[in-house]
Amino acid sequence: MKFFIGVTDQNWFQHLSNIQPDEVNFWQPGGKQTFKAIQKNDMFLFKLHSPHNFIVGGGFFVRHSFLPVSLAWEAFGIKNGMTDYISFRNGIHKYRKSDFRSEPDPTIGCIILALPFFFEKRDWIPVPEDWKPNIVQGKTYSTDTEIGLALYGKVQEKLDPLSYWDSEYVMEINESNRYGSGQTVYPRIGQGTFKVIVTEAYHRRCAITGEKTLPVLEAAHIKPYSQNGPHLTSNGLLLRKDMHTLFDRGYITINEELQIEVSNRLKEDYGNGKEYYAFHGKRLAEIPEQQNERPSTQFLRWHNENVYLA
Repeated sequence: MKFFIGVTDQNWFQHLSNIQPDEVNFWQPGGKQTFKAIQKNDMFLFKLHSPHNFIVGGGFFVRHSFLPVSLAWEAFGIKNGMTDYISFRNGIHKYRKSDFRSEPDPTIGCIILALPFFFEKRDWIPVPEDWKPNIVQGKTYSTDTEIGLALYGKVQEKLDPLSYWDSEYVMEINESNRYGSGQTVYPRIGQGTFKVIVTEAYHRRCAITGEKTLPVLEAAHIKPYSQNGPHLTSNGLLLRKDMHTLFDRGYITINEELQIEVSNRLKEDYGNGKEYYAFHGKRLAEIPEQQNERPSTQFLRWHNENVYLA
């Protein structure tokens, strides 16, 4: 099993350690190179900048995405490791040596991690003996090597198996390998990650209208999270804000053939709705390419039976 040690800022680490989030965005200001060092669900560890040569925490890799700063903030907020949007944007401009006038919404690389953990200082782990001082971004290790296996074991020892591995965010763990050569962890994704995966599955276009103006698009749950609807792409639709509101209130739905239905109640209740009735009977304008990311029949049926004002 491979895992990655990423070099990060102590302020970023301390901020996140204080709030203990369910997901984090390990962002890269350049936004040019895709992160391919490890696979989905592999471990990603945090190493502070020198002279603090220690492993101080980590998380589990979900995906890498290139996102505008505004979307990264909208999705993750303070889970980006900053206290507010202006500080976040200014911090990125500082690295890029630009400003908001020349780059109002720069694209950055986002390494999205689930189930993050943050060690107390007494539990910080010294970097491996082969770590070089000139490593800037990070390094990949493997449990197939003596050094990698030893480090992986030290990390596992710091994670209390009774409290950490039974976290509500873990979906499945290979128990037989808990202290062996590696294990597969399937963490439940958070709200921010849900927004990103839905936005990208729909190619940043409203599923109903085809609108591409990103600031007015929202990731909608078909079955609400409050009703035990999961953060899965198959339970999501990317919708323009007004369409999202009407969908959540039951004036619009999507049938199992992925056709749009607009309720007669819209005109009855508000005496209008001509713009929206134009979509009635039409197929979705944007549908994810991957079959497993398309709206689930199960969730669509739930929305039709429990929300839609037929």
